[in-house]
Amino acid sequence: MGAEMVAPDQARGDDVVLSWEGQEVVAVRLPHLADSLDHLLADLERRHGPLPDLGRKDKQTVVRILEERGAFSVRHGVETVASALGVSRFTVYNYLNRETAAVNREKSADSGE
Repeated sequence: MGAEMVAPDQARGDDVVLSWEGQEVVAVRLPHLADSLDHLLADLERRHGPLPDLGRKDKQTVVRILEERGAFSVRHGVETVASALGVSRFTVYNYLNRETAAVNREKSADSGE
């Protein structure tokens, strides 16, 4: 996701400093959420190939993975993902709604309704 390790004495206020046996050993600098989305998309492209070239089912899988990782909580997340996949925002929303409906069906089946 693009995190960076820095020396504890170089840690900034939003870095996470890790300690071992009472000694600060490393600080982890997390990227901004928008940068994280770019890293997620790049990782998915490395794993699956060019995202615009994927079939519908694979694009739906990519959207599900991104949703699980919080990609759509980022400002303009849907637009960024739509552009990376070569689809419209409407299509991304359809994929998200499809996933939500599937989860709700599973919950209903599990509860015996």
